[in-house]
Amino acid sequence: MSGLRIPVSDKDHIEGGAAAAVTVVEYGDYQCPYCGDAYGIVKQVQRRFGDRMRLVFRNFPLTEIHPQAMAAAVLAEYAATQGKFWQAHDVLYEHQRQLGGELYIAIAHSLGLPGDGVREAFESGDYAARIQDDMDGGIRSGVNGTPTFFINGTRFEPHRGFDELFDAVQAQLDAVR
Repeated sequence: MSGLRIPVSDKDHIEGGAAAAVTVVEYGDYQCPYCGDAYGIVKQVQRRFGDRMRLVFRNFPLTEIHPQAMAAAVLAEYAATQGKFWQAHDVLYEHQRQLGGELYIAIAHSLGLPGDGVREAFESGDYAARIQDDMDGGIRSGVNGTPTFFINGTRFEPHRGFDELFDAVQAQLDAVR
């Protein structure tokens, strides 16, 4: 099993406290149907473990097969500059089948993001380097598909489905007791 090569830092999108016993890092693609399936489970895991776990999300848009993945990542990164990353992240996954310009405008409006800022985010390419940094880190860590999870730095390989994430997080919590 490969490990996480790029440590979690304040550059990451983190939900949960730094003192959490378990850190789950997800490399994801907003258009990936498997990421969409995992999204609901990740939310359940977060509710179950609360402040004992923190979630880190890193972009890994597979643009060759998911033409809206990069644009969705740009929107999420722009939202992050306005303190709204997790809200954008959640809405993008919850409306994954509608990804496209109309949805991005609706999300921006619902989150109170400046319309001219959203337009500039898409036109400028300013967020491409941030997204590429996430992807490069993923590649260094052996990521070759999405979603890919690391739990406390170790790659999580489900055998039957993403619901195994519950047991894997619990096992890490048991190990630190």
